[in-house]
Amino acid sequence: MPNPLGRALRNRRAGHDTLVWARPDLQAPESFALTSPAFIDGAPIPALHRGRMFAPNISPALSWTPPPADTVELVLLVQDPDVPLGKPATHALTVGIDPSLGAIAENGLSNPSPIAGLRHGKGGLGRRGWSGPLPLRSHGPHSYVFQLFALDRRTDLPPTFGLDEVLAAMDAHVLARARLVGTYEIA
Repeated sequence: MPNPLGRALRNRRAGHDTLVWARPDLQAPESFALTSPAFIDGAPIPALHRGRMFAPNISPALSWTPPPADTVELVLLVQDPDVPLGKPATHALTVGIDPSLGAIAENGLSNPSPIAGLRHGKGGLGRRGWSGPLPLRSHGPHSYVFQLFALDRRTDLPPTFGLDEVLAAMDAHVLARARLVGTYEIA
């Protein structure tokens, strides 16, 4: 059944220009690639990885090509720029990723992570770890932008970190970046 609120807000979206990816202070070469065996770039994210209010959120597996040799840490942000708000919704905020891992297994973004060293900040949805797609019904397709940043230093953030602390730690330390976009819609 269509949602009248979703339809009314259909043309209201935060916009891709509000993503962390678009920030002038975090620009860097796109010299490595991010992929997922669960979906191809620009395609729908499988329902298995959909957000759930009171059930497990299963993150998709991710893999990347080697970042620059002097990369010390990777930072992953997943944001939805299509929410009808002034800023994108953050669905994952993960630091401490060892660049030599080359991949994060399915559900590796759960909290706590089964992968040593990974730490999750509190996303805009109030959760730590993966919060899968959960767009407003009838609002149209939403993009979920997986943004992976290669840093030349460790972030060394306190346990209660959020997006602002991550952005401050990344400033002037991004060597390269990669991105992957998945979509999701609840008709």
